[in-house]
Amino acid sequence: MNGDQIKDDWKQKTGKVKEKWGKLPENDLTTIAGQRDRLVEILQERYRYVRERAEKELRDFTFWWNLQELDQRNRERAEKEINDFTEGPKLIRAPR
Repeated sequence: MNGDQIKDDWKQKTGKVKEKWGKLPENDLTTIAGQRDRLVEILQERYRYVRERAEKELRDFTFWWNLQELDQRNRERAEKEINDFTEGPKLIRAPR
């Protein structure tokens, strides 16, 4: 996940970020505003991580986030396919 992707999904992610890193107060989340480098810096400050550890934590989190999104899309697609299958083919009547 690149920096733009974090920024694009930031509002959606803040709840999960708070769950993962509970030491981040609301004003930190506002300051971060989806900026990957800023999040790494704040993780270093709040958790006393070395930069490599903060980057790894963020990579692991974004990997998990992407899997969750992919899983959700796959479930939606499977549900649609099941519904389409159970409804059967649509009969088209010829005009009289």
